[in-house]
Amino acid sequence: MKSLSDRNPDFATRLMRCISSPMTPSPPRVFDRDLVRLHRDRAARSFQDYAFLKTRESSQLIDRLEDVSRTFANVLDLGAHDGTATQMLAAHPQVSRVEAGEVSPEFISAIKAKGLAGRVLDEEAPDLPEGTYDLITSVLSLHWVNDLPGSLIQIRKALKPDGLFLGCLFGAGTLSELRSALSEAELELTGGVSPRMSPLPGLQDMAGLMQRTGFALPVVDVDTVTVRYGDPFKLLSDLKGMGEQAAFAVSEKAPRRPLSRRLLARMAEIYAERFSDPDDRLRATFNVVWLSGWKPDQSQPKPLKPGSAKHSLADAVKNIRRSDPDE
Repeated sequence: MKSLSDRNPDFATRLMRCISSPMTPSPPRVFDRDLVRLHRDRAARSFQDYAFLKTRESSQLIDRLEDVSRTFANVLDLGAHDGTATQMLAAHPQVSRVEAGEVSPEFISAIKAKGLAGRVLDEEAPDLPEGTYDLITSVLSLHWVNDLPGSLIQIRKALKPDGLFLGCLFGAGTLSELRSALSEAELELTGGVSPRMSPLPGLQDMAGLMQRTGFALPVVDVDTVTVRYGDPFKLLSDLKGMGEQAAFAVSEKAPRRPLSRRLLARMAEIYAERFSDPDDRLRATFNVVWLSGWKPDQSQPKPLKPGSAKHSLADAVKNIRRSDPDE
C-alpha cells in the first residue's frame, strides 16, 4: 500500500480518471493482481504478528454495524485476509451467516482452519450472483483494485434490495511521511523519482464515487491513525508483514528502480529529521476512508424535490424571533 510520489502526476492521474468515470471501458492497470495475491500468500504465514490495523478497523466495522438497527441473514466479507473481520461478524448477534472472500489461497486456508466459510474470490472481479447478500463488508483491501468503480458496482448488484455495503480502505495522505522522505531521498541521489507508493483516493473522490456507482444514502468519512516507530525500517517490515508492499504492474513507461541501501539510508535520515516527536519516535499516518451505502429500494427515505417545501426558512426565523422575549 505504498503510495505514488507526488512528483509523478501522470501515474496518479490515470487512476483518478478511472475513479471519476465509472463507465471507463478499460481502466488503467496500475496494480499487478498476481503480485498482490503473492504478497498476501507470503504474509499469511505470520499475519497475526502484523495485523494491528486489520484488527482495529475490524472492531470499527462492528461498532459501525451496531449503529444499524437490523439483522443480516447472509453476509459476505470481501478481501477478508485471515478472516479477522469475518470471525467478529460470525460471532455477532446481528449476523446469521457470513462467508469470507479472499484472493489469497493461503489466507483462505487460515480462514477455514478457524472453522469459517471461505472461498478464493478476487475483489477486482468477484463474479457475485446478483441480489444475494444482505450485507457486504470489506476491511482494508479495496485500495488494491485497478477498477474501483467496477468493483463497487458489482458489490451493489450483489446486494439484495435495501442491502448494505460497509467497508474501508487506505486513502490519500496515508504514509505521507514515508512518501515525502523516500521521494526526496531518491530525487537527491538519482535526479528522478520512480513510482513506489500506490495512488490512493481522497475523501471527496470516494464520496462522489459512491454516488456515481449507484448507492443510496452514501456516507463517507475518514479515520486517521498515527503509529509511532523507533525507525522507518520497522515500518517497512510491518508493511511487508501486512502484505502491503508495492505491487505495480510493470510497464516500459514507468520502470521501477530497485531500492539501494544508500537510498534507504538517506530516506531514514530525512524521515528522522522531518517526522520525529520530542522523544525521537517517528510518526506514520494511516488515513482510513470508511464507506457505507445501500442498494436502492422503494422503502428508503427520499429527499424532497426542490421547491416542494411548505414553509420557508425565513418564516421559521421570524417565528422564532417573535417567541423570544429578549428580541
